[in-house]
Amino acid sequence: MTDRASSRHAPLPPDADAPERVEWAGRFITARTRGRWEFVSRARGIGAAVILAIGSGRVLLVEQYRVPLGKKCLELPAGLVGDDAGGEGEAPLTAAARELEEETGYIAAHWEDLGEYFSSPGMVSESFRLLKATGLTRTGPGGGTDGEGIVVHEVPFDRIAEMVADFRAGGGAIDVKLLMLLGAGILGDAQ
Repeated sequence: MTDRASSRHAPLPPDADAPERVEWAGRFITARTRGRWEFVSRARGIGAAVILAIGSGRVLLVEQYRVPLGKKCLELPAGLVGDDAGGEGEAPLTAAARELEEETGYIAAHWEDLGEYFSSPGMVSESFRLLKATGLTRTGPGGGTDGEGIVVHEVPFDRIAEMVADFRAGGGAIDVKLLMLLGAGILGDAQ
């Protein structure tokens, strides 16, 4: 298999330069069209921070009910950046530290920025900043705020695939970002 990405780029679709139109705007999301494309973006420039919190051979995962899915979802801790009034210009690291403690009850001594990623670029323009948190110290129970009802799971690395399979078998949803934790297991002998 060869990597052709360095030698050529995909051509732009005919409506790439079409005018963008706002079809509907709410407090947190905006529905837009551009030519034949329909997509959703975050309102007011809000972004997201996703936390890969690891320590002592474990990763922190959270479980919470997600209304759009109609079921509980297993995810990495995460939260919005700059969503509160006066929060414009908030740094992703600031939001990540706040969300880690709110959702999991942990703080981190060390942070590493792993870059910007897009979760579903064919439908959503939202990106998220992935931040790795290490040197974890428990400061409280976690669980989120305002009735979020978040359940924290401290999962040993060697049990991540089992946890995901069990959660899915029980009818729960799995956030696509968990694929990075399953990568080696999914690739198997293809590596």
